[in-house]
Amino acid sequence: MRTIQPSYTLQNPFPWYDAMRSASPVRQDPNSGMWMVFGYDGVQRTLSDFRAFSSERGRPRGENAQTALSSSIISTDPPRHRQLRSLVEQAFTPRQVRALEPRITELVDELLSQVERTGSMDFVQDFAYPLPVIVIAEILGIPAADRDAFKRWSDAVVTGDQSGSREMGAYFARLIEQRRAEPADDLISGLLAAQVDGEHLDTQELLGFCILLLVAGNETTTNLLANTLLCWQDAPDAYERVRADRDLLPSTTEEVLRYRSPVQSMYRVAAQDVNLEGQVIPEGSPVLTWIGSANRDPAQFPEPGTFDPARSPNRHLAFGNGVHFCLGAPLARLEASVALGAVLDRLPNLRIVPGAVLEPIPSQIVYGVRRLPVLFGQ
Repeated sequence: MRTIQPSYTLQNPFPWYDAMRSASPVRQDPNSGMWMVFGYDGVQRTLSDFRAFSSERGRPRGENAQTALSSSIISTDPPRHRQLRSLVEQAFTPRQVRALEPRITELVDELLSQVERTGSMDFVQDFAYPLPVIVIAEILGIPAADRDAFKRWSDAVVTGDQSGSREMGAYFARLIEQRRAEPADDLISGLLAAQVDGEHLDTQELLGFCILLLVAGNETTTNLLANTLLCWQDAPDAYERVRADRDLLPSTTEEVLRYRSPVQSMYRVAAQDVNLEGQVIPEGSPVLTWIGSANRDPAQFPEPGTFDPARSPNRHLAFGNGVHFCLGAPLARLEASVALGAVLDRLPNLRIVPGAVLEPIPSQIVYGVRRLPVLFGQ
């Protein structure tokens, strides 16, 4: 998909967003023919108006791992979307999420205890990645011995690696059949037992749920945690402010979500001819909404290029908008609250290794780095 101009870089796409948004917040890419939306109002509408912008149309179909996500809630429109979402929402109610806090606190303690005396760590590999993966794996009921491959599988989905996606699909297909034969107290078993209008989910829909929850549960929180450190590097005064005043931690997290959004873009298809910001997008056209650009729109956010840990209001679109608002947002916020609070308490003088070369995740969809070497202590 050739939608990116030479001035775009994965590590710092924000100047490109600014230029595109200023020139024309809605435009058609001359190379790919894809329509791209950069302004806050346009992105908000594209994400929320499912009658005009479909999440389902144009998605690949078939019985394989690559197309399983097309059967999940992220790739369906109402009314089917509401039916599917209602099933998994039961595992992510505010009460259910709050009940996970003791386990999240325990995991944070275990992970930090392994590194806090060393004075250095890879923040992604040693902490930001394993924490949310263990949490979502336990929700799904995945054995601890099988978690080592999760990072590779998750990366495969966001980077388009088909071999890794096939491997993950085969694994979840086997696990679903195991739970079908021997149900357990986990989300996969619950989804197997659930019914929509008297019908059980088919294997492809179950596979889509598993892949979506693993990838979303990993990528969003992992990158939220690591991007917090990148924001603190950009604005060291913000780091000192939150160290001195922990009441700023919730708004700090929201500002990270805005300033370095873990999800930078989402895909839609025009379900009809749509007039968006004066541009007519023909029915059937592919549309790419740049969430990362919308969250830097000066029409919505004063001084959008400044990281402000006390920013209010902060109506960012990092978790989407409308019926597709991220199901796991409460869990991601809880994990960030517990994890970052402990990091501030136990890793003093935290800083990224000077001169470290940071490799961005090779994706236009998610935003983060593969590794993040840090120092702390004296």
